[in-house]
Amino acid sequence: MDLSDIRKLVQLMQRAELSEIEIDDSNTGLRIHLKRGPAGGGGASVGASLPSVVQLVPGSGAAVGGMPAAIPAGAPAAAESAPPAGLPPGTITFPSPMVGTFYRAPAPDADPYVDVGSRIDEDTVLCIVEAMKVMNEIKAEMRGEIVDVLVENGEPVEFGQPLFHIKKS
Repeated sequence: MDLSDIRKLVQLMQRAELSEIEIDDSNTGLRIHLKRGPAGGGGASVGASLPSVVQLVPGSGAAVGGMPAAIPAGAPAAAESAPPAGLPPGTITFPSPMVGTFYRAPAPDADPYVDVGSRIDEDTVLCIVEAMKVMNEIKAEMRGEIVDVLVENGEPVEFGQPLFHIKKS
């Protein structure tokens, strides 16, 4: 992939108002991750001309028909920095692994998968993110307790958007 291809991806991001895009090419072993940041340190800028992060790393993602491979449900690691203000120590922010629609329950009339205070383990389903008519169950992949649910049922979510605060155990 050359610089002109990267520029085309940046233009695509601007036209589609995407904040982040990731492409894995198994033929060349190339992985590209583009993320737009705020311009000038202020709020997000629609006119930002270049991504704030361009990451080219060899990888082995699978692509089908020239389209980028789906991002695995556990792809983004939870933010393990200092706990958000006002939350107990050991609390992390659990991000969305993909763009889609957030659902707290498997059906409109069903109970939510988890609520504040719910104990979770690695296999606990936290929510569903619907992407391209596919219902993706999002698992916790850690042990802990739900401290806060940050997204309302049926809301659209972005890749990396905080979904839950979890106190790890």
